[in-house]
Amino acid sequence: MIRHTDPAYGPNARNRLSETADPSPAGAYAALESFYYALNNRDAQALREDWSDHPLAQLNNPLGGVLRGGDAVAGLYEKIFTGPVRVEVTFGDVVEYVGADHAVFAGREVGTYTGPDGTPVPLRIRTSRYFRYEDGRWRQFHHHGSIDDPEALAAYQRAVRG
Repeated sequence: MIRHTDPAYGPNARNRLSETADPSPAGAYAALESFYYALNNRDAQALREDWSDHPLAQLNNPLGGVLRGGDAVAGLYEKIFTGPVRVEVTFGDVVEYVGADHAVFAGREVGTYTGPDGTPVPLRIRTSRYFRYEDGRWRQFHHHGSIDDPEALAAYQRAVRG
């Protein structure tokens, strides 16, 4: 199934990890929403449970570069969650590609990050997330995020990295 949707998973996203065992696409949507719950609520445990343990699970984003394995991905987010920057985004304008045991959600994250001075800064990231049904539940295997504006990218990296 390929379709354009606008699920708008953001600050009001729910932790639906208990629903990711559903082998239907509903389980994939639960895993996707659970990721945005974890991100927006700085919930490192929920985020780690959402990601695959496979050593080739991969994150490609403006902060971590290319990371492989669920532990490495969780480690990057742990640094972000415990750092001075607060990220709040909503995932929308999504094209989804859903099959029997895989799902790709490609869209945009729009929101803000707030640094130590408390000033919110706009954040726009092109995003794709790949989920796979493995070992009885949907888990995230791949994420790619890009910030198109070089100045906005550099400012975001400076804010998060200190």
